[in-house]
Amino acid sequence: MGNGHTIQLWEHRDRAHRLVDQAPAGSMLVIEPPRRTLDQNAKLWAMLTDVSMAMPEGRRHTPEDWKSIFMNACGWEVQFVEGLDGRPFPRGFRSSRMTKAQMIDLIEFIQAYGDQHGVRWSDGEAQAA
Repeated sequence: MGNGHTIQLWEHRDRAHRLVDQAPAGSMLVIEPPRRTLDQNAKLWAMLTDVSMAMPEGRRHTPEDWKSIFMNACGWEVQFVEGLDGRPFPRGFRSSRMTKAQMIDLIEFIQAYGDQHGVRWSDGEAQAA
C-alpha cells in the first residue's frame, strides 16, 4: 500500500477524520490496538534478566531463552531450530508485535512466576508497565 497512512489517533485524530472523509471509494480502514511501549519492553528485559540470574528450580537459561519460554507458556507460537552451537534458538516471534495489553499479560505472568520462585526484582517490586 504505497499511499497508505499510519496515524496514532491520540495525536492526530482530526487528521484521521480528514483522511477518512477524503478516501476514495473502496478504501480500507484498519484500526489496531496500540503496540507495546518502550517502557514495557525495558521492563520485560529487566525481569527476564532477574529470572535468568535467579535460576529458579536450577534452570539455567539466558534472558532470551526465558523470553521464549514465557511467550510459549502464554500461548504464543514459538518455534525452535538448532543453532550453530547445537543449542536451540527461537524463531518466528517478536514481542514488538505484541499489543500493550498482551505485553501487560506477559509481564504479569513473569512476575507471578518469579514471585512464586523467589526471584528478587532489580527494581524493587516488579510492576506491570
